[in-house]
Amino acid sequence: MAALLKRLLQPGKPSAALGSPMGRREASLGCNHGTAVRVRFAPSPTGFLHLGGLRTALYNYIFAKKHQGSFILRLEDTDQTRLMPGAAENIEDMLEWAGIPPDESPRRGGPAGPYQQSQRLELYAQATEALLKTGAAYPCFCSPQRLELLKKEAVRNHQTPRYDNRCRNLSQEQVAQRLARDPKPAIRFRLEEEAPAFQDLVYGWNRHEVASIEGDPVILKSDGFPTYHLACVVDDHHMGISHVLRGSEWLVSTSKHLLLYQALGWQPPRFAHLPLLLNKDGSKLSKRQGDIFLEHFAAAGFLPDALLDIITNCGSGFAENQMGRTLPELVAQFDLTRITCHSALMDLEKLPEFNRLHLCQLVSSEAQRHQLVGKLQALVEEAFGSRLQDRAVLDPAYMERILLLRQGHICRLQDLVSPAYSYLWARPDVDQARLGAISEEVDSIARRVLVPLIHWPSSRLFERPGMTLTQDELSGELKKLSEGLEGTKHSNVMKFLRVALSGQLQGPPVAEMMVSLGPKEVRERIQRVLCS
Repeated sequence: MAALLKRLLQPGKPSAALGSPMGRREASLGCNHGTAVRVRFAPSPTGFLHLGGLRTALYNYIFAKKHQGSFILRLEDTDQTRLMPGAAENIEDMLEWAGIPPDESPRRGGPAGPYQQSQRLELYAQATEALLKTGAAYPCFCSPQRLELLKKEAVRNHQTPRYDNRCRNLSQEQVAQRLARDPKPAIRFRLEEEAPAFQDLVYGWNRHEVASIEGDPVILKSDGFPTYHLACVVDDHHMGISHVLRGSEWLVSTSKHLLLYQALGWQPPRFAHLPLLLNKDGSKLSKRQGDIFLEHFAAAGFLPDALLDIITNCGSGFAENQMGRTLPELVAQFDLTRITCHSALMDLEKLPEFNRLHLCQLVSSEAQRHQLVGKLQALVEEAFGSRLQDRAVLDPAYMERILLLRQGHICRLQDLVSPAYSYLWARPDVDQARLGAISEEVDSIARRVLVPLIHWPSSRLFERPGMTLTQDELSGELKKLSEGLEGTKHSNVMKFLRVALSGQLQGPPVAEMMVSLGPKEVRERIQRVLCS
């Protein structure tokens, strides 16, 4: 860049730029008919992917799929001082986990790569050269100390900090002298007084007179890395981005970006700025909350579809809000024109209910249910390990029966390995004394309820076709047995059986417990109680 600046100082007409600058006119954001839809999600790998980033990525993904387009992941890693180890990998891992993998990315590659800005420095240098040649950019020799003083002075005077454009009108001789002392200056873009108006697809017509509010922005730092403003324009152009869907915090910068497009002679994409995703009380999502990162939700057992459902349900872009929508349904129902300017207030306390609905959908699908069985097996092994007295509980048929019986009652698969459901995987330690605390008629209940159940014909209670009917019928039979016990309430009989089978005073219906465990295990547990 220093060599280029020296060449520009030589007498004579500057050489042609990469593209001749457009006239200062209102920016036309229309896309040609037949132009392929290409959108991008461009996070900075300074942290792991969180719910706000997921929402931006999701809207880009469903817009692309709605129009048979391409969804691109581009990592904006030009601020090398703030990069977090593992963040780049985490972002792509979490997009894949969420079911919205990019079509092109650093990992997958693609025709417009590389997809990390730190590997595209030559493109930014070429664009900067073009701007310098046409006079749309200039070198800035101001020290960090001077810029900091400007900022402090503005704050002290209750003004918006801005650069005073000191280096904007340096003569060629002054530039040459300063280049001799500082051969690697920053490069600033010369803002025009009249910014172009543009029609945002969400916020409508906008115009931000950035020149009257801001100083000329740095577009290329002295280390050769671009700032966001230059990099996003250059990359969106070279990657053929047709639509930019990004957070509303970038709305005021769009006029600045359009000035860059004009100065470079490039057609800009269309813009749609998405309203912010906020907490239910209207406060901003903060990385300090800790529980907004996707890896937290994945580790806690929440389903990707539940997260996609809740972050779209609390916002706009659909004819109506409804719970339980899957990703294909989101794509089919999405309408960009329905996105409103109102912030989306998300109540994470409702996430378990969203997850329960989507877990029910998975259990109802035979193919998905088989996948859940494999995951449940791993959870049981991890949670109980050596405490598994009988590894038959890992049998797929047994686990599938548990999933079907508890369908709609649990919010996460992990719930089934919580203490409340430990009886499904390990036999409880229950003695006669504990049972005696429930009723003084222990012997009578054992004789009239427990003993007959040991010898009960399995075909009568457990092997009738239709699991629900068997459970209902079993409930009726248990009630008949308890009615024959004078002075003993049916509720006490149920408590007695519940403790004998699970060691707990609360839980699913006793009949369901018995159907879940199966006749062999029920008999063994009752026998253990009688022999204790």
